[in-house]
Amino acid sequence: MIKTKLATLSCAMLLLLPGCASYEPAPDGFHAVLNQPYHLDSGDVLKLIVFGDDGLTGSYPVDKAGYVAVPLVGDVPARGRTADQLEVELADRFRDGYLNDPDVTVQVERYRPFFIMGEVTTGGQYSYVPGMTVQKAVAIAGGYTARAEQSSVDITRQIGDQVITGRVQASDPLLPGDTVYVRERWF
Repeated sequence: MIKTKLATLSCAMLLLLPGCASYEPAPDGFHAVLNQPYHLDSGDVLKLIVFGDDGLTGSYPVDKAGYVAVPLVGDVPARGRTADQLEVELADRFRDGYLNDPDVTVQVERYRPFFIMGEVTTGGQYSYVPGMTVQKAVAIAGGYTARAEQSSVDITRQIGDQVITGRVQASDPLLPGDTVYVRERWF
């Protein structure tokens, strides 16, 4: 009788074990993107500075299609580019019949938001600031609930054309556009 109950309990534990291991640690490229230059995307707001031309200097949002609408030169593709790459493109376009020797600077004025859901007090969309970590994101969302798994979270991140989800430690950095999911702990 006792052996039968132990055998049943052992089988039940073995059935639950694969569910605990369904996620693997984040793939290599997941952390490699943290050391690369920032790539622009929809939701970013850029500060465009054209030295000597106050009429062109201003804030410009990256639209949902990934373009920045700039006076004189029209829609300029920004998605997937760095600020430096966009500076070169804008200078070339201004130079093509509009300005003699344009000196253009592009800065990110406001990053696209990050999202947090799961076992946090107030999930939702929040403003990203440089240096953001998972712990800081959880604090902004009102902290963990009583049922939250606090040692690691799942982050979904777009890297190039791929959307990748990986499990990371609570001290890991976030990027703009990341979606953080705080899981419920089992015990």
